[in-house]
Amino acid sequence: MSNLLLKKITIFLTVDENTIDSYFNAHDPSPLYKRQLSQDFEEYLKSSVVAIKRYSTLRYRLVCTKESDKEFVEPLIHAIRRHYSIQKAIKEAEFKRYKKRSFSLLGISFSIVLLCFWVIPIFVKSETGLIGSLKEASHVLSWVMMWKPIEKLIFNWNPHLKEISIHNRLTNAEIIINIKQAAQNGATVMPGRKYA
Repeated sequence: MSNLLLKKITIFLTVDENTIDSYFNAHDPSPLYKRQLSQDFEEYLKSSVVAIKRYSTLRYRLVCTKESDKEFVEPLIHAIRRHYSIQKAIKEAEFKRYKKRSFSLLGISFSIVLLCFWVIPIFVKSETGLIGSLKEASHVLSWVMMWKPIEKLIFNWNPHLKEISIHNRLTNAEIIINIKQAAQNGATVMPGRKYA
């Protein structure tokens, strides 16, 4: 049952003239759609996707208190998508640097292995005594130096790819707009509408 809950994650947001400013940085004088997101709102979005899995779908459900509040939907969605597309680009650049550094370190380590196994034996013929021990120690050192770059390249890619995937899904999530309208008998009607 818990796996079913993680297949679709819905982030609920109330959009009206009273709450719209709480989603943005209060010190940002930009137009609404270009403003930075507030730290509290960003934390809310992060905490909403903590349990996200690889195949989870993500959507925003925006609840407007009246029809006129729909004018705030477009700027809010634009600001969210802009924010997470920038975050995704930053994470992709970090991942590119990570791969470049890891491959460079692997190249340096491999060069040292070649030095220890092919170049040193040409000049050092003795297999006994102190020289032989130093030769064996250089072999062990060269393989130990190879371990970290190989470990980074094999095992440490996933966190980078996961963050990029989360930012991509936060950028491209489906949007559903609900408008609360007071019915004549006092009940609340919430017709859903998809927003592209």
